[in-house]
Amino acid sequence: MLPVVALVGRPNVGKSTLFNRLTRTRDALVADFPGLTRDRKYGQANYDGYHFIVIDTGGIHGDEEGVDEVMARQSLQAINEADLVLFLVDARDGVTVGDQAIADHLRKQEKRVYLVCNKIDGIDAEVAMADFHSLALGQLHGIAAAHGRGVEQLLNDSLKPLADDYPELLPGKAEDSETLEHDEIDYDALPLKLAIVGRPNVGKSTLTNRILGEERVVVYDMPGTTRDSVFIPMQRDGREYILIDTAGVRRRGRIGEAIEKYSVVKTLQAIEEANVVLVVIDARETVSDQDLNLIGFALNAGRSIVIAVNKWDGLKQDHKEEIKRELDRRLGFVDFARVHFISALHGTGVGHLFESVEEAYASATRRVGTSKLTRIMEMAQDEHQPPLVSGRRVKLKYAHAGGYNPPRVIIHGNQVNQLPGSYQRYLVNYFRKALGVMGTPIKVEFKESENPYAGKKNQLTLSQQRKRKRLMKFLKKGKK
Repeated sequence: MLPVVALVGRPNVGKSTLFNRLTRTRDALVADFPGLTRDRKYGQANYDGYHFIVIDTGGIHGDEEGVDEVMARQSLQAINEADLVLFLVDARDGVTVGDQAIADHLRKQEKRVYLVCNKIDGIDAEVAMADFHSLALGQLHGIAAAHGRGVEQLLNDSLKPLADDYPELLPGKAEDSETLEHDEIDYDALPLKLAIVGRPNVGKSTLTNRILGEERVVVYDMPGTTRDSVFIPMQRDGREYILIDTAGVRRRGRIGEAIEKYSVVKTLQAIEEANVVLVVIDARETVSDQDLNLIGFALNAGRSIVIAVNKWDGLKQDHKEEIKRELDRRLGFVDFARVHFISALHGTGVGHLFESVEEAYASATRRVGTSKLTRIMEMAQDEHQPPLVSGRRVKLKYAHAGGYNPPRVIIHGNQVNQLPGSYQRYLVNYFRKALGVMGTPIKVEFKESENPYAGKKNQLTLSQQRKRKRLMKFLKKGKK
């Protein structure tokens, strides 16, 4: 088991910068705005041979209201989960009221706490750090998280005392990553990655919390309260999942500060990372172009899709019928995706989502042999022959699987690259129906069969060459 290290402190003291350095990722948003990290975020750190789990938390002011109060509660939960707390302060700011409030709370906890003075680069560190002795939290550790200065010494001082309780923490105990890359991987045993995406405030985090049964992700009635994608492991009915709760995506015109641009990128990256994408739509608002863009991006990425229409409770029946008609009209291009009408707040219909998620993933990863795919292709040809191209009938020879997740079918034949789009769509729909594929796009690709005689010159035998010469002489005499 790996130890858990929580990073706590006021907003903008460098917690996310240190998190990113320890995990060697950009999983936590980093920009010069206070309060960028609102949820607690988990990462696996592998730094200088040390292996541990690190939690990045939202900043605490000490006088929080509204969403800041919820963020502070997230930080306190992270402290409770941690084996070790790194309390970060800004060496350039000196001791603040917020620092004192956090220190008072930490002294009451039965936790290992290390006071870390960040941003010591370019200043007289000893002078700047002297004031922080007043917080009465023991030895001070000066670092510059942005440049890595002092981080190695901090880890040596703080983690070595945990080595007896956590043997896996010790340097050199982890397996070599290069060796693991060449090991055989059982992909069926891997956790299913489910990305929950949608516009701001459609109920993504409420749905995540309903699924998990705890308040893991900040929920507050203000658009965009989830700014980072949060990766959360869970287990359901014996199946392991990783839920990816994403930042809400706004229309481009509403993306103002850098923080919103980061969030959009995170959402799109989460879609790329996922096996199945759960698109959440607000029933009380019409289907927007942004909803369609998200679905389109997921389709282009080849991801399986399930659609959840949230906030369905309390609507009048005539309003529900109107919404269904609108969904049929605007989502016709993704008619293979299951649509669920749910209430994330009350839990109505949430349980059935996983049936469709499993169905979509099974469709995306099902193995199909060449003989079966070729039979389906021949049946499609028998029912509707390919059109004529330049006076010749397009001939489909055989089909085989070209990949999975999403399923890819490669069809070989003559003049197949000249098939019109209508016939290509016919083949896609025929394969989908014949294979019983639901919730995932199918990609049908065409490959021109090679002409075995192309590029070859007919070589005459010696006898044929003599005969040809005699014929040419005869023709020349005839012309005279």
